[in-house]
Amino acid sequence: MKRVAIIFAVLLLLALLPAAASGAGKACQEMRQRLVAGGGTASGLFVIDGESGKAVCARAAKQPRALASNTKLFTTATALSRFGPEYRIDTQLLSDGRIGFDGVLHGSLYLQGAGDPALGVPSFYDRYSGGLGTNLLSLRAQLRAAGVRAVTGRLYADDSVFDRLRGVADSGYATSPYIGPLSGLAFNSGYRGSIGQGFASDPATLAASKLTRALDAAGISIRTRVARGDTPAGAKPIATVRSPTMSRLVEATDVYSNNFFAEMLAKLLGAHFGAAGTTAAGTEVVERFARSQGSAIQAVDGSGLTRGNHASPYAVVRLLQGMDGSEVGDEFIQDLALTGQEGTVADRMHGTAAYGRCRTKTGTLTGVSALSGYCFNRSGRTMVFSILMASVGDLGLAHYEQDKIAALVASY
Repeated sequence: MKRVAIIFAVLLLLALLPAAASGAGKACQEMRQRLVAGGGTASGLFVIDGESGKAVCARAAKQPRALASNTKLFTTATALSRFGPEYRIDTQLLSDGRIGFDGVLHGSLYLQGAGDPALGVPSFYDRYSGGLGTNLLSLRAQLRAAGVRAVTGRLYADDSVFDRLRGVADSGYATSPYIGPLSGLAFNSGYRGSIGQGFASDPATLAASKLTRALDAAGISIRTRVARGDTPAGAKPIATVRSPTMSRLVEATDVYSNNFFAEMLAKLLGAHFGAAGTTAAGTEVVERFARSQGSAIQAVDGSGLTRGNHASPYAVVRLLQGMDGSEVGDEFIQDLALTGQEGTVADRMHGTAAYGRCRTKTGTLTGVSALSGYCFNRSGRTMVFSILMASVGDLGLAHYEQDKIAALVASY
């Protein structure tokens, strides 16, 4: 009887396999149809089973397309992997002088930026960044604790860790209308006051001026005006403020698609792992990292603002697959937006199988819409997917079809 039961079970399994294959084939067919409905025939799709690596659906998967903000996946994956999740960016106050017994610092102070995108004041980042920021004014208490009550020289703003190109290719490397001016000593995401007041012409000197006024209010006088200048080699640190961890910076970049953070991270990669603190050097680091993951990208900037950022759905999935198996894989995945609950997908996929089960990154430019990420299914499978729509006429329709595709991916 036992042998008969085994034979019966095998025959039943064989009978069910064609039906299962047929069901998977129908799901893939529907994905392809929805892809074209939302983004036209120039769009591409790739879906794999994350554990086996087996492709379960593809359409024009190896054709590179404009990535829009899916570019941030490559930038943040590189930053998280190269710096590590716990890395923090230090902004320092240094001096080339000596402190007398009377509390007078005979020399100058140097506010040395290190490329922290979150540097600002709480009144700004509590309102606009959900409390994520680095408090420049914390340097004030540290300077008082060091015994300084007056400074004979100047406070110099040192932004030399980056070049002084304020934008990326989409704006001819001048300040973009979409993001604040990029600076090695950034302040309040490049704004000169509240967001409604527009961008600062020189973020570094604005930061130094804000600090000077705060020091004066605390009884520490600086006798001459703020200037911009490089920190001399012999200067010694007096005070330091540290950024949020790299994982939190990456989370803010991906969940809310923060273009300013992404571009700052690109330059930071160039400064530490490339030839210089430039967008060009940073994107070279990103391209090298992608190749190390068996992926590929043509990167022009860090955020995806420029249409020249290209990769294929296959390349995006290979990057995501590589990150899933890496030492920082858990942090990277958790730093993506949870469908229906966070960031750019907070109002999407409600009532579908993808609700609360996918970690994703969106992307939008005129005529372009993207959605890529991971889905964690009730079956226990991890699915990895990339949808790159290239001829979008109706963004609402593109999102609708992408959400339906994600629901099919989450149902595998």
